[in-house]
Amino acid sequence: MVRSLSLLGSTGSIGTQTLDVARSLGLRVEALAAGRNVALLAEQAKEFRPRLVSVATESGAADLRGRLAGCGFPVEVVHGLDGACAVASCPGAEMVVAAMVGVAGLVPVLAALESGKGVSLANKETLVAGGSIVMPLVRAKGLALHPVDSEHSAIWQCLWGAPEKSLSRILLTASGGPFRGRDRASLAGIGVEQALAHPTWKMGGKITIDSATLMNKGLEVIEASWLFDVPVDRVTVVVHPQSVVHSMVEFVDGSVLAQFGRPDMKLPIQVALSYPDRVAGDCVRFDPFDCGPLTFDRPDSKTFRCLALAYEAGRTGGSLPAVMNSANEEAVALFLAGRIGFLDIPRLVEESMDRHMAAGFVAHPDLEAVLALDARTRTELAVSAGTDR
Repeated sequence: MVRSLSLLGSTGSIGTQTLDVARSLGLRVEALAAGRNVALLAEQAKEFRPRLVSVATESGAADLRGRLAGCGFPVEVVHGLDGACAVASCPGAEMVVAAMVGVAGLVPVLAALESGKGVSLANKETLVAGGSIVMPLVRAKGLALHPVDSEHSAIWQCLWGAPEKSLSRILLTASGGPFRGRDRASLAGIGVEQALAHPTWKMGGKITIDSATLMNKGLEVIEASWLFDVPVDRVTVVVHPQSVVHSMVEFVDGSVLAQFGRPDMKLPIQVALSYPDRVAGDCVRFDPFDCGPLTFDRPDSKTFRCLALAYEAGRTGGSLPAVMNSANEEAVALFLAGRIGFLDIPRLVEESMDRHMAAGFVAHPDLEAVLALDARTRTELAVSAGTDR
C-alpha cells in the first residue's frame, strides 16, 4: 500500500474522491494539480499541505499564491503543462493518481512514468491516444499501472491470481446512459441538460456526455485492450443499467467472474492505492438484498454510433484512436457550449476519422505525432462544424 501520492486533476469528480480516500487511509498528499478552480484547490492545499500545487494559468497561479499566503507551511505554486508535469514527478510521491480530463493528461502521465513512479489511471484518453507510447514505457521500467475506472478495476480484480493466457474475453458493463432504449430520431432535439442527467453515476460534464453517446464505453474498450493485452474484439460491451456488476471476465474454460459493488468510485480508487492489500475504508457497502433485479442487454451501436466508431478505431490502431479521441473531445466541448446538436457529435467524429484515413494515417505515432494530430484534428473539426473562430 502506498503512503504518499501526487494527484493530477484534484478538483474534478475523481480528484475530490481521491482526496476523500487519502483522508480515510491517512495518506500523505505531496502535490496537487488542477485546472481553473483556484478556490477549491486552495482549500484542498490548506487541508492536505502539499509541497507543490499547480493550476492551468499564470493568472490562476498568482491568485492561488495570494490565497495561500500566510498558510503556515511551505508550498510552491506553478502552472501550465510544465506545472502538471512537475506535480507528476514530485520526488516525495510513491504513486501518481492521473485524473485529468482528456488527452491533456497524456504528457503528465509520461512524466510520472519517466520519473519512475507508478500511476493509478483514471484518464482513459491517455491510453486511447497514447497506449502505444505508454504501455511500452510501463513494461520497460517495470512500473505499476493500476486502473481506476470502475470497469477496469473490476476486470483487474477478477484477474488477480489468474493463470497466464487463461483470459478468453472481457465483458465490459455499461449503464446505457440516459437515452437507453431510444431510437436515433428521438435524439435529434436532445439538449445539454438532458444529456447531463445520468441515471446512476455523478460525473463531470465531458464523461457524462460521453456516457450519453456511448463513446465513453468505446474509449473504455480501447483502454481495456491496452491494459489487459487483448484485441478490441475480445472486449464485449454489456448494457447493465443498474451499474452493480462493474464488469466480468470469461476464462478459457467458460468460467465467468464478476465484481459487484455500489456505483461509488471511492472503492476502485482505494483498491488502486492499497494494492496488493485489502484495507478497510470509507466506501459504500454492497447489499445483495437491496440492489433489486439485475438485467443485461446488447448495446445499440446503430443508434449510438460512437461505440461502433471506437471499435473501428481500435481495430485499425495506429493514429486513428488518437484522432477519434481528439475529435470527440472537441465535439463534446462544442455541444456543451450549445454550438452543435447531440447527433452532430458522432457525425463530426466520423468525418474526422474518414478525413484522417484518407490523408494522414500514421502506423506508429510517437508523442510528437500524437500531439500534432490532436491540434490539427480539433482545428479541422471546428472548420467542418462551422464553429471556427
